[in-house]
Amino acid sequence: MIYPDRFEHKIGFTAVRQRVAELCACDASRAMVEAMAFSASADEVRARLQPAHEMLRLLRAGEMPPLDGLGNPDEVLKAIRLPGTFAPAAEMLSLRRALAVVADTADFFAARRDEEGRSPLPALDAIACRIGTVRNEAAAIDRVMDRYGEILDNASPELAAIRRQLSAMSGSVNSAMRRVMARAVADGVLEADAAPAMRDGRLVIPVAPMNKRRISGIVHDESASGKTVFIEPAEVVEANNRIRELQMEERREITRILIRLADELRPSIPSIEESVEVVARLDFVRAKARYAVETDACMPSLSDGPELEWYHACHPELLLSLRRQGREIVPLDIVLTPGARLLVISGPNAGGKSVCLKTVGVLQYMLQCGLLPPVHDNSHFGIFSDIFVDIGDDQSIEDDLSTYSSHLRNMKTIVGNGRPGSLVLIDEFGGGTEPQIGGAIAQAILHRFVDLGLWGVVTTHYQNLKHFAEDTDGLVNGSMLYDRHLMQPLFRLSIGNPGSSFAVEIARKTGLPQEIIREAEEIVGSDYVNLDKYLLDIARDRKYWENKRMAIRQKEKKLEETLRRYEEEAETLRSQRREIIGEARQEARKILEGSNAAIERTIRTIREAQADRERTQEARRKLEQERRQMESAKGVGSGGNELLRRAPKAKKPRPATPPAGAASRPIAVGDAVKLDGEGTPGRVLEVSGKRATVVFGMLKTTVDTARLRHTAADPDRAPARQASFVSTATADDLRDRQLSFKRDIDVRGMRVDEALQAITYFIDDAVQFSAGRVRILHGTGTGALRQAIRRYLDTVAGVASYRDEHVQFGGAGITVVDLA
Repeated sequence: MIYPDRFEHKIGFTAVRQRVAELCACDASRAMVEAMAFSASADEVRARLQPAHEMLRLLRAGEMPPLDGLGNPDEVLKAIRLPGTFAPAAEMLSLRRALAVVADTADFFAARRDEEGRSPLPALDAIACRIGTVRNEAAAIDRVMDRYGEILDNASPELAAIRRQLSAMSGSVNSAMRRVMARAVADGVLEADAAPAMRDGRLVIPVAPMNKRRISGIVHDESASGKTVFIEPAEVVEANNRIRELQMEERREITRILIRLADELRPSIPSIEESVEVVARLDFVRAKARYAVETDACMPSLSDGPELEWYHACHPELLLSLRRQGREIVPLDIVLTPGARLLVISGPNAGGKSVCLKTVGVLQYMLQCGLLPPVHDNSHFGIFSDIFVDIGDDQSIEDDLSTYSSHLRNMKTIVGNGRPGSLVLIDEFGGGTEPQIGGAIAQAILHRFVDLGLWGVVTTHYQNLKHFAEDTDGLVNGSMLYDRHLMQPLFRLSIGNPGSSFAVEIARKTGLPQEIIREAEEIVGSDYVNLDKYLLDIARDRKYWENKRMAIRQKEKKLEETLRRYEEEAETLRSQRREIIGEARQEARKILEGSNAAIERTIRTIREAQADRERTQEARRKLEQERRQMESAKGVGSGGNELLRRAPKAKKPRPATPPAGAASRPIAVGDAVKLDGEGTPGRVLEVSGKRATVVFGMLKTTVDTARLRHTAADPDRAPARQASFVSTATADDLRDRQLSFKRDIDVRGMRVDEALQAITYFIDDAVQFSAGRVRILHGTGTGALRQAIRRYLDTVAGVASYRDEHVQFGGAGITVVDLA
């Protein structure tokens, strides 16, 4: 149920409907815009929104279905529906153009189906597949007339013969007319530059009135000034008569041709009408998508039951109006839940309460009429069975209704027909009567709304409603923010706190005398006046602590990321250390095996020498030489072995504990010191009481002297702290590369070796960043580049599969790569 009858006008939907109709290309689609109606069926709403969503994707991709030029072929089809009737050639030409639009539209959507008949635009394709084949009908019209609407000479043998005779007779008349005019010029009857003219379809010559008796013929007309008389010479009268007869025969033959054409098209009229209706519906969907482009609309998430979670919501007509003025709209974020489903908005006049109310009404109504709402795509919409609004003044002299009476009548209708799936929108709730009893009645009605389970938004200035919303389940306060210092509205909605009406501040800003404002403050009392200030202070404090919590959460998140990065770096170092030690042990094993072999050779030599002193000494000399070689820089020394050079260095022994006397010596200027728990030495620059100024490298700081200890290390020659294995700059650079990484690479125009090098880096980055799926744009050309790329992809372990892109998005010119 939609209440009241002027619902669309009250929420501003009338302008939306009018603009969508303006974006249509034919009268049939405009009629569909006028027929748009509210639906409470979730399935029907989805069926209306999905085609508009797919059409919006096409428009934003720069693809435009060929729907323009359809015109109104229904009138032509209606004219030829009865046997023996026909339509003029101009109207048949408009039908031919409509058939061309139908055929082009069918081809547009057929080109997007794959070999199995599936389309990436299923909702639009379900509509377009109902378009019939109209090529035979278009060919029938093409056989009769050209693209300008002229009947062709070969439309029938009779017409061709008639037009040949017309051409011959026109040549005879022209020849005779030239002879008559040449003779008249010679006799001085005509001027030399005189030219023949046409009057009533007959060829005549212009003659001055004084010479009209000197030319034999029929006077047909005279000029408006009376200075020229148009005479048909007697020599061409018969020829002109014959031309007139042939022209009438030509018209009769054209009529017979058009009747035959109508007879040929008549059996196809139902199919043509259905196809035209389908194209008109697609034009209607395109108009909705065009409006979505204008208003930055999108397809939100949709639930079957009541739900309202909107982000960046804008009233579409207000958005377009401010855009024309070069101004920016302030979007609204509105979230209602089953536990807080009725929003009570308070705030100053002209602060945006009514706009917020109308925005909720028009966006929900747009969605359930099949129009995409201007919100962010992370918004959630539900389906409401009814929408009730009470906006504006419905007083009526004829119905004997005052302003308050009309509001009460609306409340009676809402209470009597409201149910859990209903949405209510009430502006200035409780206004129009004495404030105390008006506020009490409004509170009782609001309580009834809660009991009925209604959803909605109400605006008010009454304090009792703000308190009631704060203490009642199902209700939630909201406020339109106001800059108290600049005394201007911010048009931003804040849910959770009641708002201030700023009556005193606004009165003071408008220049109302101060004595009147002071007297008003005395009448209501200081507590009432200060209540608005208390509300503002609460809202300010709440915002402050929310910002504090947000800052703490951000810092905690940053600490967690830093800790995670350090843990990853530590694990990397441990893994590298295990790998280096393992390789070093393996190398040492090889060295040991070589040493054992040398010893065994020496023992064997000694045994073979049978204690020959010289040979035994020679063997010992060779063994010593091999030992020295292994101990040299090219042997087991850390400088020559790559693996041992990579091995972690042994920790340097800690310096001895300073003498007992040094520990008790006070800190003085120039001393070399260290902080407790730190290893970096520093130099004391200044001592002031129990505080000392110390420089550690490039850092100067002031610390408590109790935290300082003397050290024997020289701060001026302290080595720089070793960098971590993965530096912060490297990690930042890696994150920047990941953020700027694009899943497409274009190698068109490159040589094969250049393309493969670029793709190698691209695939490495994609694997490292877990891209999942990437695309390589190489074009079609001769196919050599495509084959080389795919041969390379076959050798990459991280590539799970690859294939051609869908024909709609590039086909064989693009390779889609799925990564493992």
